[in-house]
Amino acid sequence: MFVALGVFLALLAALLYVNLSAGERRVTHEIAHLYPVDDPQFFRAMGMLLGPDIVPGNRVQALNNGDEIFPSMLQAIRGARSTILFETFIYWSGEIGDEFAQALSERARAGIKVHVLLDWLGSIKVEESLVQAMKEAGVEVYRFHPLRWYNLGRINNRTHRKLLIVDGAIGFTGGVGIAPPWTGHAQDADHWRDSHYRVEGPVVAQMQSVMLANWTKASGRILHGQAYFPPLQPAGDQQAQVFHSSPSGGSESMQLMYLIAITAAVKTIDIASAYFVPDEMTRVALIAALERGVRVRVITPGRQIDTQTVRHASRALWGDLLEAGMQMHVYQPTMFHCKTVIVDGLLASVGSTNFDPRSFHLNDEANLNVYDAEFAAHLTRIFEQDLERCKPCTLEQWRSRSLAEKVRERVTSWLAPVL
Repeated sequence: MFVALGVFLALLAALLYVNLSAGERRVTHEIAHLYPVDDPQFFRAMGMLLGPDIVPGNRVQALNNGDEIFPSMLQAIRGARSTILFETFIYWSGEIGDEFAQALSERARAGIKVHVLLDWLGSIKVEESLVQAMKEAGVEVYRFHPLRWYNLGRINNRTHRKLLIVDGAIGFTGGVGIAPPWTGHAQDADHWRDSHYRVEGPVVAQMQSVMLANWTKASGRILHGQAYFPPLQPAGDQQAQVFHSSPSGGSESMQLMYLIAITAAVKTIDIASAYFVPDEMTRVALIAALERGVRVRVITPGRQIDTQTVRHASRALWGDLLEAGMQMHVYQPTMFHCKTVIVDGLLASVGSTNFDPRSFHLNDEANLNVYDAEFAAHLTRIFEQDLERCKPCTLEQWRSRSLAEKVRERVTSWLAPVL
């Protein structure tokens, strides 16, 4: 009996280690500030050292909250002529879930090739009858890392990506899930504040490539050909790239991208993050930027948040950042689910990635980096509109937290590496 118990505990410990470890060595040394964001060397680092090529000729449209986001996505789906690929973390039953399922099913019945990849954990609240109805209509639906014995070693690796690509030519990415909280216009605590982005131009091919990598993992099939990768003409004048990361390969790349961008900043950094739990290296980089005179502003959720554990772990880490001059703003009306980083009014990074260890090391993530001053200025205006619905948290306020809050936050912060 004791032998069996010992074997069980050893197996449990091994599973926990595998699931909570990214499996790759993490960045442990401060990155030196060598060049600003507008220097050609910064573009070479972002496009050659870290990620895919930065490609010109793109047009990116910012969409705010469900009332803008979902109609645009559904319009693109209903207008599909050859292919639809859709990867998402959250997909729940409800009116909006039904509407997406009906639109996808209608296109599949019309002969369009429709491929849907749902994260197993994120779609646990969707009724199987809805999934079965899509399959019967001809939609190919797969789950990412479902609960199976052969997945036990990677059950904590979720796809957090939100990617929709229609006809290989129109793409969407951002923070929204397909669920009731994302509907509406952030008008109350039941309707969240979030952003999504409609993309056209050559960079859509990179979005397609990222989606297809996980599709192959889940289905064992490779999708290719002109229906998936058609020739793409310039649609605008924005330079962009699609950045991605995964524990199975390049788990550190998303954090490295953020660290290089923060290290290059000389004027401003604006961060909107649903879960702001910066690790030590990220805090070091932010403090170094503040010491260079960079203005750093952060928006993160207040008491209206879907996981209080993350909120407590986040608050425990604010002290050194506030002391260095960071401006922390706490969103008040509802859950704030945006994920945006704007650097020096030139680089805007948007997508699925939160500013926390889970996004940096455990999830599959995808971000769209746009290098365009006009687009960055537009997102800055949206950021400042959100600031109007925030309350600032000063160093004095942070220090005056109750003892109970400080203890709770300190204990919770020990969990930060796995949140």
